Amino acid sequence: MNQPNDDERCPWCGTDPLYVDYHDTVWGRPETDDLALFEKLCLDGQQAGLSWITILRKQQGYREAYDHFDPEKIVRYDDAKVAELLANPGIIRNRLKVESIIRNARGFLAFRERDESFAEFLWSFVDYRPIQNQWRAFEEVPVTTGEAESMSKALKKQGFNFVGPTIVYAFMQATGMVNDHLVQCPAHGPCRELGTKAPLF
Repeated sequence: MNQPNDDERCPWCGTDPLYVDYHDTVWGRPETDDLALFEKLCLDGQQAGLSWITILRKQQGYREAYDHFDPEKIVRYDDAKVAELLANPGIIRNRLKVESIIRNARGFLAFRERDESFAEFLWSFVDYRPIQNQWRAFEEVPVTTGEAESMSKALKKQGFNFVGPTIVYAFMQATGMVNDHLVQCPAHGPCRELGTKAPLF
């Protein structure tokens, strides 16, 4: 894909090089790997009350702090590890957010213990196919949907937190469960093509 001009992209990414690369290469592309989805869901929860670019700039810091989002290691974190995380400037030092990743790791491992796919559970809320939207203006894009509300409720029931409907919809957009690139954005077509290929599961 040719690199689009700044004025062709979805306006939310602005001109920050990190944000532009995220828009062009990650956002809206279907993700079906269990661990990648776990990491993204945890990171989206960290942005509560903040902008996504704040978390994006700290993504590598989070990976280093949380053992590259290995849930088997995260669930063994003790009080000393939590204190270490709360002193780490590479992440958001908020106790509830620090502890939420540990809690979410427990929820994730419960799927593994039942021999269930976390990815299939998440994608079931869109019938295993990305929703292809046709927005022409940024103002048309919703902040949540019925599918996001259903996923949010189900995740909370499974023990996850920081998974309110708005956070969950941002997660769905980022992982390609919905294609919310504006129709005139050069990324819209490639994301649509990825979503209309062979069944994801």
